[in-house]
Amino acid sequence: MRKKLLIALGVLLVVCVGFLGLVALQPSTFSIERSTNVAAPPSVVFAELDDFEAWNAWSPWAKLDPNAKTTMSDPSSGTGARFIWSGNDQVGEGSLTMLQSNPPELVEVEQEFVRPMAGKARMTFHLVPGDGGTRLTWKMDGTNDFIGRAICMFMDMDALVGKNFEKGLAAIKSLAEERAGQPATAPAS
Repeated sequence: MRKKLLIALGVLLVVCVGFLGLVALQPSTFSIERSTNVAAPPSVVFAELDDFEAWNAWSPWAKLDPNAKTTMSDPSSGTGARFIWSGNDQVGEGSLTMLQSNPPELVEVEQEFVRPMAGKARMTFHLVPGDGGTRLTWKMDGTNDFIGRAICMFMDMDALVGKNFEKGLAAIKSLAEERAGQPATAPAS
């Protein structure tokens, strides 16, 4: 009986070490990116991104918990602006800090989560003028700690977060095109 128990413990140890090794081999960084074409000038699109007050109109997460407690800095736009939230389990708790606001081409935001899991990421919104409007790209980069790497073995974060980026971009597109007096068109990915 003792021999069987030692064998079982040995097998369990090998499985645990193997799993920990697989987790350690997972990428330590992540990047999620989506783009769309907006039939509005960059200055109109930029206005949707540069002011945290405007984010509630297009943020896919704002709709997940309309009762979330939020606090915004004054001013709520430009470099240094800050947005803090605490909501249900779908939106968690954290803050956004605008690191760069370069009209009308770039907005860079640091996102810091407190719950459900602590973590930081950097989001950038790049606006490039083009024929008939603006090419808008939303990108998020960050690092995965050991727990984040383990979670990513079982969940496709690009697909999960990417769906929300697509919803947000579609809403920004609609708002900006409406403000620019353009008919809303189907989003391009």
